[in-house]
Amino acid sequence: MLDCTGLTLTPGLIDAHVHFGASSEITPSMRREISVAELAADMFSNCAQTLDAGFTTVRDVGGIDAGLAAVVASGKIAGPRILQCGPIQCQTGGHGHFAAEWEPTSDWVDHDIPGLRCLSMLSDGPDEMRKNVRAAFRRGADFLKLCVTGGVISTHDKLTDTQFSFEEIAVAVAEAKARGTYVTVHAHNNAGIRNAVAAGAKCVEHGSEIDDVTAHLMAEHNVAHVPTLAVVHALAENAESSGLPASISDRIDVVMQGQIDGLLASRAAGVRVGLGSDLVGANQAGRGHELVLRANIETPMAALVSATRINADILGIADQVGTIEVGKDADLIAFRGDPLTDPAIFADRDRIALVLQRGRIVKDHR
Repeated sequence: MLDCTGLTLTPGLIDAHVHFGASSEITPSMRREISVAELAADMFSNCAQTLDAGFTTVRDVGGIDAGLAAVVASGKIAGPRILQCGPIQCQTGGHGHFAAEWEPTSDWVDHDIPGLRCLSMLSDGPDEMRKNVRAAFRRGADFLKLCVTGGVISTHDKLTDTQFSFEEIAVAVAEAKARGTYVTVHAHNNAGIRNAVAAGAKCVEHGSEIDDVTAHLMAEHNVAHVPTLAVVHALAENAESSGLPASISDRIDVVMQGQIDGLLASRAAGVRVGLGSDLVGANQAGRGHELVLRANIETPMAALVSATRINADILGIADQVGTIEVGKDADLIAFRGDPLTDPAIFADRDRIALVLQRGRIVKDHR
């Protein structure tokens, strides 16, 4: 029996868009300027602080190998339950291919650290896609992630670019279906989103250009949407602190308002809207800020439901977590105060008095 007098109890939070494999400064980590030991230490630290912030489950959408998820699950290091896609699938020169400007494409695979980090695999054509996603599943992926448009932190593309053909995406979808799982896509522009939906993808990350037509198409095909606002605010404040070039600031304002508009369009169309932070770099302490931002756009309750029940449904684990019910895993948080009346509490780790993970106390500051 736990005494939670005066505390507000909620289900454990779920971040549906994390990048534990990008827990160090981005550019230096791509150029072997950071040791493997330090890369691992940064990932372990990020896992621990994520759990301390009340996030008992995360979905890593690209960058880690299954080894990190396994060592956390073993209890050797503190961290949330991790569902992960292993390496992102991207096209040569597309979002996810973060090579230096003059690095030969053939050298990209040399960035892999087996068992710890594999940022992305280059898939050009349906046959290469099939081979690479099969390799991702062999390495322990729980689902697949494809980049179907340009991205904010890309160096070789634009937000308006569409990436991967219908046939390439459809191959990944078929391979995922064969294993009882799904494909989610990094996507900003509507052309890329519609192509992915037509090919069978089941979730859209970011969605900064989603309009009413696209939102209704997503709803018709039961495609979920995970907006990611915290990373845009973090990069707007200081992109260089994450080890990224200041030049990406040109893309930030467009994406910031676009994601808000896309979120509201998805809600109006009846799309399942989850919640993800997408934080990258050495400072990923602000996951709870995503709920604060969402609370300001919608309501604190809507933010909480997205971060719990809806995210659990998107991740395919709604029978285990996401709500407080008999028979489910006891992933619970007790806040000092009521975040539904003061949503700033979501982002204040000092106000999280108690965290339970599968019924075990992992933080107790009562």
